[in-house]
Amino acid sequence: MLDTQLTKKIVDFVKAKPRTVQEVAHLIQKNWRTADRYIEKLADDGIIATRTFREGTRGALKLTFWQSSDSIHSSDLQQRLYRMIEYGRNKYDFSPLELFQYVDPKLRRAFLEEQEDEDVSIEHELISHMRSATKQVLFFSGNLSFVNVIEHDVKLMDVIEEVARRGIPIKFLARIDITAIKNLNKLLALNAKVGKDLIEVRHAVHPLRSFIVDNTFARLKETKNPGDVKRDELKNKTYVFYEIRDTDWVEWLQNVFWNFWRIAVPAEKRLETIKLIERLKK
Repeated sequence: MLDTQLTKKIVDFVKAKPRTVQEVAHLIQKNWRTADRYIEKLADDGIIATRTFREGTRGALKLTFWQSSDSIHSSDLQQRLYRMIEYGRNKYDFSPLELFQYVDPKLRRAFLEEQEDEDVSIEHELISHMRSATKQVLFFSGNLSFVNVIEHDVKLMDVIEEVARRGIPIKFLARIDITAIKNLNKLLALNAKVGKDLIEVRHAVHPLRSFIVDNTFARLKETKNPGDVKRDELKNKTYVFYEIRDTDWVEWLQNVFWNFWRIAVPAEKRLETIKLIERLKK
């Protein structure tokens, strides 16, 4: 079983230098298949990375290596964008347009929708994108309130369960506080219904409202409020959606997610701490 202690042992081993699967197997005293399964799990969680040389041949060699926070950036531009995201605390601290402007015009799309009904949450085509997943879905969320979205009479919670039943991991980075408890419990309860812990949530404060499907598609959402601008510049609350199909930028966003994920607090642990808050009697 890949527990915390074993994870640390493997990660410390890989940090020193790139290792083969056989070397990891020898370290943990397991067979090659078990070691490879553990490595893939850690790679899926963004903790380490793998690369296979001469893939598809009898002489194929699979290496696993440590992926430092600095390695996610291929340019000074991405480093600057990452810092903007890293220091952001709410959804108004980072505009996705700062990233979107650098994406290949042929591989991007943006559109906006105005919200006239304050009780309606707009998440355009979220359901169809969720259903297209074949590997994983990653969410940058606020306090998980969007999980209550209903699109064309289809509940997002039902689709999350549907995707999880296909064996596809769904991970959320969200601000877990007293406002998120109800929605958090709804999400975690789905694991019991599915029979596997495919839905994971961790606590992290960040400015992104985004989701990433596999490594091919990402969408970021920006909110504009009338009260934040001069009169007559904006009549209703407006959402701007930025879609990216440039794999270089999608993979960069994935790496940003995993960099936050590595140090984020598991929701269950965060929930235990929140339960220590005492309710004062009147």
